[in-house]
Amino acid sequence: MQVISVISTKGGMGKTTIAANLGGFAADAGLRVLLVDLDVQPTLSSYFSLNQQAVGGIYELLAFNEQVPEQVISRTAVHGLDLILSNDDKGQLNTLLLHAPDGRLRLRHLLPSFAPHYDLMLIDTQGARSVMLEMAVLASDLALSPVTPEILAARELRRGTLQLLDDITPYRHLGIAPPPLHLLINRVHSVSSNARAIQQALHQLFRRQVGVSLLATSIPAIEAYPRAATLSQPVHRVEHRRPHGRVAPAALETIKTLARELLPQWEDRFDGVTPATCRRAAHVEYR
Repeated sequence: MQVISVISTKGGMGKTTIAANLGGFAADAGLRVLLVDLDVQPTLSSYFSLNQQAVGGIYELLAFNEQVPEQVISRTAVHGLDLILSNDDKGQLNTLLLHAPDGRLRLRHLLPSFAPHYDLMLIDTQGARSVMLEMAVLASDLALSPVTPEILAARELRRGTLQLLDDITPYRHLGIAPPPLHLLINRVHSVSSNARAIQQALHQLFRRQVGVSLLATSIPAIEAYPRAATLSQPVHRVEHRRPHGRVAPAALETIKTLARELLPQWEDRFDGVTPATCRRAAHVEYR
């Protein structure tokens, strides 16, 4: 099972949108996908409609080490896409894990319970530095950090997210290396020359950072993403062809390119998601 945490110490970068749409696309490609919502503001938990809701969620998983899947895993309306709901509305888990001997490693220790059942786990995190965020990173094979094309956002990334990775480096003594960090430029206005200049500046800013790479894929600021969230659908089902006259590619092509870049071992499956399969998937769900 491949584990990806979607992280940022700054809110508003689009973590939930990326996690939901990458997960939905991977599920439509035939992968068994588990979304994990670690944010106390449970936006991911309400993104998709649920066919079956578990009695518990992330609180039971982390506070009580509940490992019976039926107790903590909910089934979304997207076939192959499951979800562990965020139900820590009082924010108790962060304090609990802070004082637990295995707090930062708890999720990592629980992964073997899910590995036989899923190909991909995507962890959505809170936009603030916390024990929960460190726990998510330490459980991951790679970390994905969206950053908007603004120089202030890039500077905050260097201060916050990169500092977090530095701070968990001592776990190497336990044989746990910080995962590689992939930066994803999000909400790019392709018609803006200023945005293009900032993209080039970001490339230069992180070019020599060890363990950090800037993805070739970027996510355009298009209306399809909020529209897909409104419909509780993955964005590739909502926009699988580029509208006439627009420069930015169709959402399907963008998400497919991102998935191929992050998870090249499943390229063949991703290539099987076409406009025709998107239409069929959406039709089955609404039938």
